[in-house]
Amino acid sequence: MTNSSNDMNQELLSALDNFGKVEIGDKVTGEVLTVDDKEAIIGIDASGVEGILTAKEFSNDRDIDLRKELQRGEKLELIVVSRLNPNKSNGSFLLSKKRIEAQKVWEDLQSDFDNNARFDVTVSQVVKNGLLVDIKGVRGFIPASLISTNFVRDLAPYLGKTLKVEISEVDKSKNRLVLNHRIIEEEEKVAAKESIYSKILPGDEIQGTVRRLTNFGAFIDVGGIDGLVHISEISYNHIDQPSDVLKVGEKVNVKVLTLDKEKDKLSLSIKALQPGPWDKLKEEVSVGDTLDGIVKKLTDFGAFVEVMPSVEGLVHISEISWNHIKVPADVLKVGEEVKVKVINIDSEKKRLGLSIKQLVENPNKEEIQEAEDFEIPEESHGFNMADVVNNDK
Repeated sequence: MTNSSNDMNQELLSALDNFGKVEIGDKVTGEVLTVDDKEAIIGIDASGVEGILTAKEFSNDRDIDLRKELQRGEKLELIVVSRLNPNKSNGSFLLSKKRIEAQKVWEDLQSDFDNNARFDVTVSQVVKNGLLVDIKGVRGFIPASLISTNFVRDLAPYLGKTLKVEISEVDKSKNRLVLNHRIIEEEEKVAAKESIYSKILPGDEIQGTVRRLTNFGAFIDVGGIDGLVHISEISYNHIDQPSDVLKVGEKVNVKVLTLDKEKDKLSLSIKALQPGPWDKLKEEVSVGDTLDGIVKKLTDFGAFVEVMPSVEGLVHISEISWNHIKVPADVLKVGEEVKVKVINIDSEKKRLGLSIKQLVENPNKEEIQEAEDFEIPEESHGFNMADVVNNDK
C-alpha cells in the first residue's frame, strides 16, 4: 500500500471519528428540512444529526412566521445553544440564528473599538445617569459625564437627538457597551478654535450667542469657542449682575478686545459697540442746560457730580456757592442730589464744567450793585497829590 493510500485512509478514519460530534457553542451550517410557523428542523452538515430552530431563536419579532422567512433546502449559519432531550424525535440540539448574528455584532463592535470607529446614534431613552441608544441592534449607554464637554443638568432635551459617538468600552460577557460623545465635542471645539482664531483680530465686530451667565460676566459662543464679556464690558449703565440684562440663548453683537491663542482666552465687549455716554451727552446736552446730578466725590478743589451714567462733571469750589467756603464738604455730601448748570463741555477730552451757584440768585447782588453804582463826587475830580503837599506846608 502506498503512502498516498495510507494518508487517505487516515483522513477517512479521522472524519469518521469526528462525524456527529456537535458541541454546545459550535458554529454550524445546516439545511432547512421542514418548516412551520413556529419552528424549523435543520439538518446539521457533516454530523448526521438534526437541530431545531425556533421562531424565538430566529428573531426578536414575536409575531414572525417562519414559513415566510425560510424555505426547504435553504442553508443557514447557526450556533448550537443546548442539547435537547435525546428521546425527542425532531432534533437533538437547539439552534439559534439571532445569537450568532448578535455574536457577530459584538465581534464587529470590538473591531470598531480597536479601530476608534464612530457612529451616528439616536437617543431612544433618557435614564437617571445618562442616555440609551441602539447601535447595530445592541443597547449602548452614554454616561452623563461623556455626553458633553459642559456639565449637563437636564438630559431630557437629548431624547430623539442624533449624536456622533465613539466606543469607550465593550464587554460582551457583561453585555456592556459604553459610548462617548464628549470626545467628539472636544475635537470639534479644537477645530473651531483653530478656525476662529485664524479669522478674528482685536477690534473685529462679530455675533455670538450667550451660553452661560455668571456673577462676573457672560460667556459668549462665537462659533465654537467661548469668549468672556466681563460685567464691566456689558453696559455703560451700572448693573448688579449680567442676568439683569442678558439671557442664555440670546444673540448679541460683540467687539473683540483681546485674544490669546496660547492661553485660550478671548475677551469681548458689548458696550464697546454701543454709543458712549459722552457721545450721548454731546447729542443731548448743551451749555446752559440744567441737569439733575448726584455728588459722587468731594475734593479740596471741587465736587464731582454724575449727570448721566458714566458721565461726571466738575463743580469747581468757586461754582458751588456765592458765599465763601473753605472746602466743598462744608456744604455738600457724597450721594446728595443736586441741580447743576452746564457751563462748558469738551466731549473729546471728556470734561464737563458745572455750576451749582449759577442756578440760584446771588444773595450779595445788592451790595455788588451798590459798589458798581458808586461815583466819585465832582468836587474831587481835580484832586492831586501836589495840593495835599502844599496844604500841609
